[in-house]
Amino acid sequence: MLSLRLGLAKVGISWRKSFGSKRYHGMIKSNLNMSNLIENQKLNPKLFKEELEQLPIRQGFGEGLLKAGEADPRVVGLCADLVGSTSMLPFAKQFPQRYIEVGIGEQNLASVASGLAAMGKVPFITSYAMFSPGRNWEQVRTTICYNNQNVKLVGSHGGVSVGPDGGTHQAIEDIALMRVLPRMTVVVPCDSIEARKATLQIAKFVGPVYMRLAREKSAVMTTEESPFTLGKANLLYHGDNPQVGIVACGQPVYHSLAVANELAGEGIGVSILNMHTVKPLDGDALIELAKITGAIVVAEEHQRKGGLGGAVAEYLAEHYPVPIEFIGVDDQFGQSGTPEELLKHYGISTVAIKAAVNRVIARKKV
Repeated sequence: MLSLRLGLAKVGISWRKSFGSKRYHGMIKSNLNMSNLIENQKLNPKLFKEELEQLPIRQGFGEGLLKAGEADPRVVGLCADLVGSTSMLPFAKQFPQRYIEVGIGEQNLASVASGLAAMGKVPFITSYAMFSPGRNWEQVRTTICYNNQNVKLVGSHGGVSVGPDGGTHQAIEDIALMRVLPRMTVVVPCDSIEARKATLQIAKFVGPVYMRLAREKSAVMTTEESPFTLGKANLLYHGDNPQVGIVACGQPVYHSLAVANELAGEGIGVSILNMHTVKPLDGDALIELAKITGAIVVAEEHQRKGGLGGAVAEYLAEHYPVPIEFIGVDDQFGQSGTPEELLKHYGISTVAIKAAVNRVIARKKV
């Protein structure tokens, strides 16, 4: 459950200085008001500084899988001819007898993993998210979820930030595909450290899990001391008298923090909730945020419909309706381009998030 009370003592200082930001190598540089960060989240003190580390989120998965394999001999790895791209290679090298190269056959990837799970193994399967769970959705549904097998799916290269690979390889529907399946847990880490922690917890969790990873290097926002628990959202930032709550997962968490800081300089307070577990949604945290702010913006690198935005809208419509704005791809396919170009084109950027905050504030006043 979200505990805003833990951070209230830290947010009494108003930030009124002008804010300037610029992008460099996909990063955002600014003068971050550290006083509005929630202290117990132990975020990276280098946030929005040039020395902030950038690592692929998938790298954290590879590190976590290796540790999980060392801790539990039941952990096995399977891949569909993308062992290097999906960061499963360290595990395959360390445990060659516990690694299976299925080849280009994603339906077999899911079905073989289901059989291994039925025999007591803890299989992790990886491919590009467009192929798994994109291509093998029926096998995931029937052989894994319907039979409630303990299989862990890891979809790499999610979102439009895959870049020049183009629309055929940009999975922007995968969260929706997995969220709708009974018994499936869905996790979208915000950085490489969180991905490593998620992998270790997923390995111990009993039941089907889908974890979505991005391809490009991204800001390392969290630290080894940052708390992470499956199913528990993290309040990262609490502005002065917040008017809007931003709920985000994956890389947009970083851009949401930048927006929060910029808006603070304009006298607009927001709070940021990292909803890394999309299913089951942390409803207690979401309702508490909605009650305090009275309006929500959801930011994700996915279709606006069916993903985190859909989950948030469904839950609040039933339990605590408030105005909501959505950041994501608006009913389109991807295309080729640089990650920065594509994120800007599809409105998954600091500019778009800020505009959504202003729109939802205006709706509160109607």
